[in-house]
Amino acid sequence: METQRKSSGDDCGGERGLLHTWKGYSCSITPERLLLPRPVLQVALGTRHGVLLVEGGQVYSFGDLPWKQSQVPELAKPTLESALSGQRVVAVAAGSFHSGAVTEDGGVHMWGDNGAGQCGLSSLSSVPNPTPVALVDSDTSPPQTVPVLELACGQQHTLALSVQREVWAWGSGCQLGLNVSVFPVWKPQKVEHLAGRYVLQVACGASHSLALVRCLGPLDVHRPPVDKCGQCNQLLYTMTDKEDHVIISDSHYCPLGVELTEDEGRLEAPALTQGLKTSPSEPVLPSQTSTLANNSDPSHPQDLEKGDSSLANGALPASDSDPSAESADGGGAVAGVKNSPYPDEQAVKDYLKKLSDNTQAEQTAKAGGLHALLPSTGRETSSTLNSLVASCASAVGERVASTYEALSLKKMMNFYLPSGASRSAGITGAVPGVGDNTTERVRQEDSMQAKKSSSTGDIREEEAEGLRRRLSLPGLLSQVSPRLLRKAGRPRMRAVALTPLGGAVPEAQEVLPTLQTEVWSWGHGEHGQLGHGDNLARLQPLCIKSLNNKEVVRVAAGAHHSLALTAQSQVFSWGSNSSGQLGHMESPSTVPRLAKMSEGIRVWDVSAGERHTLLLADGDCIQPIIYYSGQQVKEGTEENHAKETGQQEEEEEGEQRVGGYTQQPVLLPFCMHLGYVSSVFAGGRRCVALSDRNVMGFIASLHELASAERKFYCKLCNIKTQIIRPLLELESLSSALGQVTFGLLQTLAGRFSLMCHLTGQHAASLTSNLRRGRDVKSLLILDHADIFLDSYHEYCIALGNFQVMGGFQALTKPSLDFFGKSPELLQRLAECSEENPAMADLLVALFCLPTRHLHEYGRLLLKLATCFEVSSSDYQRLQDSCSKFEALVLQLKRKRKEAEYTFHFWKSFPGKMTLNGVFVRRQDSLRKPHRRLICESSNKALTLQNAGRFSVNWFILFNDALVHAQFSTHHVFPLATLWVEPIPEENTGLYGLKVITPEETFTLLACSPMEKAKWLRSINQAVDQALNGAGQDTASVSSGTGQKLEPPISRTASYTFYKDGRLKEATYEGRWLAGKPNGRGVLKWPDGRIYTGEFKNGLEDGFGEFVAPNKTLNKNDHYQGHWKDGKMHGLGTYRYASGEVYDGSFQDGMRHGHGMLRSGKLNTSSPSVFIGQWLQDKKTGYGVFDDITKGEKYMGMWQDHLRQGTGVVVTQFGLYYEGVFKDNKMMGTGILLSEDDTTYEGEFSDDWTLNGKGVLTMANGDYLEGSFGGEWGSGLKVTGSYFKPHLFDTDKEKTHAVKLGRLCVCAEDKWQAVFDECWSQLGCEALGQGENSKAWENIAVALTTSRRHIEHSPELLSRTHSKTLESLEVIPQHEGPITMERYDSIRLYLIKACDTPLHPLGRLVETLVAVYRMTYVGVGANRRLLPQAVNEIKSYLYRIFQIVRFLFQDLPEEGGVIPEPTTNVQDETEPGSTDAQLDSPKPSRVVSSSALLLPVLLPRLYPPLFTLYALDKEKEDDVYWECVLRLNKQPDLALLAFLGVQQKFWPVSIPVSMPAPGEKQQVLSSTKDACFATAVETLQQISTTFTPSDKLQVIKLTFEEITQEVQSLLKQDFLWSMDDLFPVFLYVVLRARIRNLGSEVSLIEDLMDPCVQHGEHGIMFTTLKACYYQIQHEKIH
Repeated sequence: METQRKSSGDDCGGERGLLHTWKGYSCSITPERLLLPRPVLQVALGTRHGVLLVEGGQVYSFGDLPWKQSQVPELAKPTLESALSGQRVVAVAAGSFHSGAVTEDGGVHMWGDNGAGQCGLSSLSSVPNPTPVALVDSDTSPPQTVPVLELACGQQHTLALSVQREVWAWGSGCQLGLNVSVFPVWKPQKVEHLAGRYVLQVACGASHSLALVRCLGPLDVHRPPVDKCGQCNQLLYTMTDKEDHVIISDSHYCPLGVELTEDEGRLEAPALTQGLKTSPSEPVLPSQTSTLANNSDPSHPQDLEKGDSSLANGALPASDSDPSAESADGGGAVAGVKNSPYPDEQAVKDYLKKLSDNTQAEQTAKAGGLHALLPSTGRETSSTLNSLVASCASAVGERVASTYEALSLKKMMNFYLPSGASRSAGITGAVPGVGDNTTERVRQEDSMQAKKSSSTGDIREEEAEGLRRRLSLPGLLSQVSPRLLRKAGRPRMRAVALTPLGGAVPEAQEVLPTLQTEVWSWGHGEHGQLGHGDNLARLQPLCIKSLNNKEVVRVAAGAHHSLALTAQSQVFSWGSNSSGQLGHMESPSTVPRLAKMSEGIRVWDVSAGERHTLLLADGDCIQPIIYYSGQQVKEGTEENHAKETGQQEEEEEGEQRVGGYTQQPVLLPFCMHLGYVSSVFAGGRRCVALSDRNVMGFIASLHELASAERKFYCKLCNIKTQIIRPLLELESLSSALGQVTFGLLQTLAGRFSLMCHLTGQHAASLTSNLRRGRDVKSLLILDHADIFLDSYHEYCIALGNFQVMGGFQALTKPSLDFFGKSPELLQRLAECSEENPAMADLLVALFCLPTRHLHEYGRLLLKLATCFEVSSSDYQRLQDSCSKFEALVLQLKRKRKEAEYTFHFWKSFPGKMTLNGVFVRRQDSLRKPHRRLICESSNKALTLQNAGRFSVNWFILFNDALVHAQFSTHHVFPLATLWVEPIPEENTGLYGLKVITPEETFTLLACSPMEKAKWLRSINQAVDQALNGAGQDTASVSSGTGQKLEPPISRTASYTFYKDGRLKEATYEGRWLAGKPNGRGVLKWPDGRIYTGEFKNGLEDGFGEFVAPNKTLNKNDHYQGHWKDGKMHGLGTYRYASGEVYDGSFQDGMRHGHGMLRSGKLNTSSPSVFIGQWLQDKKTGYGVFDDITKGEKYMGMWQDHLRQGTGVVVTQFGLYYEGVFKDNKMMGTGILLSEDDTTYEGEFSDDWTLNGKGVLTMANGDYLEGSFGGEWGSGLKVTGSYFKPHLFDTDKEKTHAVKLGRLCVCAEDKWQAVFDECWSQLGCEALGQGENSKAWENIAVALTTSRRHIEHSPELLSRTHSKTLESLEVIPQHEGPITMERYDSIRLYLIKACDTPLHPLGRLVETLVAVYRMTYVGVGANRRLLPQAVNEIKSYLYRIFQIVRFLFQDLPEEGGVIPEPTTNVQDETEPGSTDAQLDSPKPSRVVSSSALLLPVLLPRLYPPLFTLYALDKEKEDDVYWECVLRLNKQPDLALLAFLGVQQKFWPVSIPVSMPAPGEKQQVLSSTKDACFATAVETLQQISTTFTPSDKLQVIKLTFEEITQEVQSLLKQDFLWSMDDLFPVFLYVVLRARIRNLGSEVSLIEDLMDPCVQHGEHGIMFTTLKACYYQIQHEKIH
């Protein structure tokens, strides 16, 4: 990691990274300075050598380097490791006799002793030069190389921490944590036991390993406890019900060995369970375990007999896998959540004191080793007792403790009581508020640890003692069920989470270093260096429970001892203490305990050597100080320092006598001469410090910033643990404060805790910056200032809210009761110097303390800035951050003042009004935590205009509301929906302010212009701030100046209406304008109705959605569409709860205009569809009703939901009725036809019921005339005469066919509403009555609003569609004479306009297509409807053409001619119309609606229309088709001859499959489909075109093809005569095989442009028609 050079240029090479080295701690030592060409960044020390990393990434070695081939005699001089040149190294590590380096790209290089495989290279006993070692992850495919962040080296092993935060290991010994039995491990392997966890740091001792691991997130913690062993799937707890008590046993022994006794790790780490790849197929056998234990303590080999091997294997699971330890320990990883049944702080203190008195004497007797307590006999009994007693205690814990008094097995129980190590933390650390000030803590620790260190037994004893005191159940558990037991054990106290689980603020999580950490250890434990409370080895990583929640930020390992540094600058140490290296008394410790440091010394870097510990700390001044703890090194001892590590043990005694050692850490006097030390390193017997010179004050300022933050964090932690937590845990607190205030206090404590946590994280980050970078770039407070500012801001808001509600006054009594009458602790923590301050003031001072630190940030950042040149970017960044903090300081000061002002207002509140205290009762409803007073009119400065003589009006302006208080009532007007404007005085002498609120408007009168201006300004500022959110104090800046800060008249706010009326109790949220909803918003009624959409002037207006619950059906009605003046108006879709859907026009909230109503789904009782005209919510006018159940379709007139007037009904059985309807029935004259052409014409009285005179005509022409009665199809009664007209007349063709279409609605009267809507959209009252320019304006508006509406939901529109829209927004030239070019641009415009439903014409076309399909599809596909269908299309054309002529007023009427273009006209044509590229424009053109509009309309209507043609021409087409099929069996020549085609038109040859050039093939007599092939193909295209003009064009092209082919035959120009042409064309028609030619012919005939009938097209069409009839009537035998 390279130190960035500072822009101030203070770094001249010799100022940074200076290296000093020394040994021991005697006064006479002066450190030796090693000179290197560049600043040193990192040092790693082995037993007798060291490795240095310098700036630029080079590595030097010094000391004893036996692995180098050429041993350099001069040991001290560092030599460059040239094998690494060209690589940029970022980290180095040193083991006892080997070294490692990590390069920038994550590669690992190792060198040195490789006897145990610690260099990761097989077959070499030592590696002279740095050699790459690859970490390959074989789980991935293909296997990938894993990049590494850092290394740690021990005596025989190496650990690497990968970029993925996983641990890899290689070398020898159980300290690898790998599941292997064969050593050495040459190839780096992943430590699977830590997989899935986020490892922050690794450290190696001689034969043990440590890992600092981030705790799992809060989501992982709250899991039900595990009840089965994760390895062998047996129950962890068994419960036996004896007569007088219950035994709960957790003595489950997992056969898979020691390393798996980790269920508690699993309890906390669900994320791990998938990652635990400890397969049961590789068990660690008990025999192996016992030998391990055996080796670990060679002094007692004889002790481990049979019984003890079961002890070694059995007691461990009991002690380590004990989930009840979780519960007693405060919930394991749940950081500081108070859920343990602990007594309060005082009780703990007393108890601790007693403990220390009682056990001082005992402990001397028990100084033997691990087994000293075991009676020499009865080993077996002991291990059976284990299952009975100890485990029972562990599971039931405190609940059963007193039962054991009955058993005289106290000592035994104490020895076996599980998880003492983790419980001890329960007593000191996890008990909230034991006292964080160091002396207090150390005193308690001393008294306890004195006993702990001697043996594990004592710890257990105290534990049991503590548990007994904690909860003895009188009369004990004789009649108690296990369930009750569990209940009894539950805490009576409230759970208060004071340590945030997820980092201070969400975004801080990633940026800041985590404080929620765990320390895991594994390897050899003979000196207790694993910290699990015993001397056993662990083959796999295991979490050290007692360090949970201690916020460990760094771990270090000496040869046989371990250190953990916490964020609160304390050091825990454990393991061998042979030379005092643990920093406390002489005995070793198997559990972490605090090192003894003087009050106020905050340690921030630690390192451990073979038998010493080096601590870097803050003292009184800014410059860091160094403490040394451990072995004194005398000159000369170095030589006889053990040659081999094996001799070390025996030598220890002797050496201690020679050199002596420290009782507790001692200050090294020379450290002040070293400059600003940034990190310390220890290893072997050596010590190293890296320091910087303080050039330009930069280094000093950085140190000061970090030191201030560490000090501040310790302070906050003290306040939290000694004041806030004890207070919150008081039983009586919530009753003393009341629910609201207590809630506020909890919030305040939570905010305090978050801020405290953030400070801790920041302190840790500053410390690591000092240790490695020492530059401005990595200061988080610059890049992420907002995290800090927000945290303080939130805290101050919580503080103000608590203060306003009188929280500190309410807290006085509980505090006095708790802290006693002499609150020295409070005074000391609050830094209060007054004599006898009031308790409330003390509390306020204490809680305001954190805000003072903001100023400190500002000061220190400014100090840092002065180290840079003003022009540099660093200066600018520091300056900016500084001003941010200073600004916040001012803002928070103001907030405090506001809170105080408000608090005093409420305090003196009752006295404000002499109204017999009526108002006091209102205080509860008005006094809210977030509410701050701005001003009030108790001095009669403000009165209400036109108030009664005796009325009392008092106005109070808060930061969120204006309160108008009267004698017995008060009204609160929220500021967000309050508008105020001054009333001009105009000689009235009244100083008035008009106040507008959503439901009231009133005038306030001020007593003077000054007062008026003051209130106007205050209200405006308050409104502005209420709208901006309280955080932005813009207004207060201007308060001194005269400028007016008027809040916007249009704003977004929420409001609930209270007055009677349509909106009573409805809540509106959205845009406002001067007191009325205006713009987008949501309106919700209490009964569940919701409107979402546009408002105008307080009413729904524009596009909106409305939901109304239907109580009876328990579903919602849902409307989506347009509104006007609060009612549905315009187009919309209404989905009824009943399942009906109406889609169409509304007016005044009713269905009005054209619309479609779908009823029921297809499976319900009466699915039907109506499409047509509505009048005031009723079907009235023309409409089509499709009754899907009956299979009938009605097309006709309606009135009031009933069929009334003329109409047509067709049924799925082919019946056809046209006639008169009355009261929804066929009543009056009508015509009825059945499928077989039987016809009745006459009177009807009901649906399908004949009644009265009429004529019944049979299919063969016979008819009955007379009086009829009865229902059609079920036997008719007839009185009349029967006629058989053709009896003697052979000419049957003359039968009199019934003329249809007289009794149905004529085409012009259909769909009036659809056209009316289009006209009204164009701004016309009725057809053509309106201004042309207004119409164009309306079109433009419609398009732009629709486009805007669509921009909000782009999925509605495709890209091409939106392009069309853009081009339509340009209004085409619509005035001036029409030329061909203009005519063409109009045609193109119409095509585009009809393409998008957002254009009025497009909407019209879309609707017409919908109604047309609705009419003629399904049951409506009845051949008798064809004439009506054709007429309907013609009427569409006529009516749309009227609209087009209204828009383009110079367009000639139907049949008019557009003149040929003359030159001068051409000049006038606008350039915009050139995009209409015309294929050779004709000199003149007849204007017709069909030419202009059919291309747009017909393709959309073609399917239903053509179906009708096909049905109508079915018989003729069948005859024609039969003939076509028959004739097409003939080969070409035969057919040509048969049709009478002249021989000269017969093709001579037909090329078959590309003949060779010049070669011609004779036409064979058998050839088929070869003559006139291109003409045939062309004619076949008639079926693929839609409009008559296109079809005629196809016919014309066919003729041209025939002519071309004949001309190439005759080799000359040629004019046809009809006699020649007809047979040839007939041949082409036959060969084209067009299935529905009759339909095609009829369609062309019906819809042909009249002006074409007599031209060329007309003649050709006639020819085609003639061919059709010819084929149909062809008689071929």
